[in-house]
Amino acid sequence: MTAGERLKLGVLVSGSGSNLQAIIDCIGTGGLNAEINVTISNRAGVYALVRCEKHGIPAVVVRHQDFPAREDYDQRMIEILQSHGVELVVMAGFMRILTPLFLKAFPMQIMNIHPALLPAFPGVHVQQQAIDYGVKFSGCTVHFADEGVDTGPVIIQAVVPVLPQDTADTLAARILKEEHRIYPQAIRFYAEGRLQVSGRKVVVRNAPAVLDQALYNPPLTGFHKEEVC
Repeated sequence: MTAGERLKLGVLVSGSGSNLQAIIDCIGTGGLNAEINVTISNRAGVYALVRCEKHGIPAVVVRHQDFPAREDYDQRMIEILQSHGVELVVMAGFMRILTPLFLKAFPMQIMNIHPALLPAFPGVHVQQQAIDYGVKFSGCTVHFADEGVDTGPVIIQAVVPVLPQDTADTLAARILKEEHRIYPQAIRFYAEGRLQVSGRKVVVRNAPAVLDQALYNPPLTGFHKEEVC
């Protein structure tokens, strides 16, 4: 990419596409210098496709059931993405594990978002896992995809409290609000050429300083500072 050029995105979806909408909205307000060149869904009839139609975004349904092997399916997606000049692949609720074939076609050019603080609780049904485990904080993670399940290098995370009365649905809703904030931001970092990957570590160049401040759940109330050991 050259300075000022819009980053060409390809978005992979399987469901409602709320993170797709967050990216569309951020582009629309000028907060993200990018364009969605194509969206691919492995399921027909999902609401993400309606969002694409509303915003004039090219969308293709490629049903994984129509292919004899995972590599055949991924090869078809590669062909579509490359034909649309895609520079960054964005998984937005895409419920399939990518094959090494796909990962090699887009090395460190694939992002995913996960509704937990990785490496804790990879996989599915993670909000209920967090509640069952009894953690006090959860959140979401944007990471580069690799050959594992939610194991790639972490780009950005957001933290939310887990409340005593939470259900999987209420916790998921709280996390989703933060997903919609951090996913466009991660893409913006990439578009601006600010991400430097070294092994498992992703450094964001010229990022604002992080406050050296702890979070507590439940809060430390009713104690004087000198009484806390």
